[in-house]
Amino acid sequence: MEAADYEVLSVREQLFHERVRECIISTLLFATLYILCHITLTHFKRPAEFTTVDDEDATVNKIALELCTFTLAVSLGAVLLLPFSIISNEVLLSLPRNYYIQWLNGSLIHGLWNLVFLFSNLSLIFLMPFAYFFTESEGFAGSKKGVLGRVYETVVMLMLLTLLVLGMVWVASAIVDNNKTSRESLYDFWEYYLPYLYSCISFLGVLLLLVCTPLGLARMFSVTGKLLVKPRVLEDLEEQLYCSAFEEAALTRRICNPTSCWLPLDMELLHRQVLALQTQRVLLEKRWKASAWQRNLGYPLAMLCLLLLTGLSVLIVAIHILELLIDEAAMPRGMQGASLGQVSFSKLGSFGAVIQVVLIFYLMVSSIVGFYSSPLFRGLRPRWHDTAMTQIIGNCVCLLVLSSALPVFSRTLGLTRFDLLGDFGRFNWLGNFYIVFLYNATFAGLTTLCLVKTFTAAVRAELIRAFGLDRLPLPVSAFPRASRKTQH
Repeated sequence: MEAADYEVLSVREQLFHERVRECIISTLLFATLYILCHITLTHFKRPAEFTTVDDEDATVNKIALELCTFTLAVSLGAVLLLPFSIISNEVLLSLPRNYYIQWLNGSLIHGLWNLVFLFSNLSLIFLMPFAYFFTESEGFAGSKKGVLGRVYETVVMLMLLTLLVLGMVWVASAIVDNNKTSRESLYDFWEYYLPYLYSCISFLGVLLLLVCTPLGLARMFSVTGKLLVKPRVLEDLEEQLYCSAFEEAALTRRICNPTSCWLPLDMELLHRQVLALQTQRVLLEKRWKASAWQRNLGYPLAMLCLLLLTGLSVLIVAIHILELLIDEAAMPRGMQGASLGQVSFSKLGSFGAVIQVVLIFYLMVSSIVGFYSSPLFRGLRPRWHDTAMTQIIGNCVCLLVLSSALPVFSRTLGLTRFDLLGDFGRFNWLGNFYIVFLYNATFAGLTTLCLVKTFTAAVRAELIRAFGLDRLPLPVSAFPRASRKTQH
């Protein structure tokens, strides 16, 4: 055998070892995410649905829970995708020839992007509909009862749903782009149909982020204020403790002596109210025992960090709007090959990359807070050990839609210069200047409006509460209409 043949074999062997190493790393990363998501869902699921007398229902719920765990792990992977790529690029820039990070390369990053795209399609289009229909199915009439009968019914329902979605996407493609070639390309299920369908879902997720993120940025201040201990000027914990103790004593006295009231009492509701008040009193006592450093330094620093991160986000989006008007390179675009370790994607180097990662995580957390704070999705909020299986499925679908749109959302707003890899950069609407410009302007306007409204209202309420003006009786002149009616 000639030397050239040995060289070809060595190159193939090296390529094979690289592929095996990337598969092992990807499997370990996904297994870690899967275990974390399984622990999380275990704490939110309703235990009664998994310990029922009917073993069939318990088996169905366990299978659906595993599918939800897979979907939630994919969602978490989509959230970590862009930050992991940015940090990897900076690590390769700082340590280009380090032996211990040779496994970190562009091929691995590109493979992770493709895997997240593939698993997102698989979860949204097949696994989550299957999990929902599987939990709601009972088997065909006249067929043998059991898990297998439910599987048959679920598969039939899933096939009908696939045909329905396929027809809707084909009609939408005909309306948007009335071109024969574009419609015929949808017959290629893998190369064109799935990316086109995922593009529509991603656009829906980006629009959902546009609505939820400004709302969440405004809500973050109140949520953080509830978690942290405020200074004594802004919060009277002693009065809250007294009120909670009095309410608990009144409810306990009513439970112990139910005959004192001539109205029928709901004892179960009273017991739940007492438990809620006891939990609230324990939390208030913990906050009352907080140190002066926590009270006087933790809350102002947290508010300052939130204000700084929010203002920085709006400033970056405003600068990106100006760049869109001047430079065409500011438009989001896809990148086929991941050329990492050559140039930094931030003008501030590693410090700017860290800021980009922090902002991406901050906006994702804000979007989740805004999502569960909105009136439309407030009922979907999971409860500790009391979340139904269908509600878990709905939460996993919504979180996957939000998280899979996060890389496109971050690149569209100009939070990072890292171009989208794989099929994430193949979305048609990313090349439309008017859509991108209008999206940036709408985000900046909505965020500024929500912040100004919430911040001024919060400051006004805190000042009123601090000076005790909320406990003052209202004057009679404040109700002129009511006084006129009483005079008549």
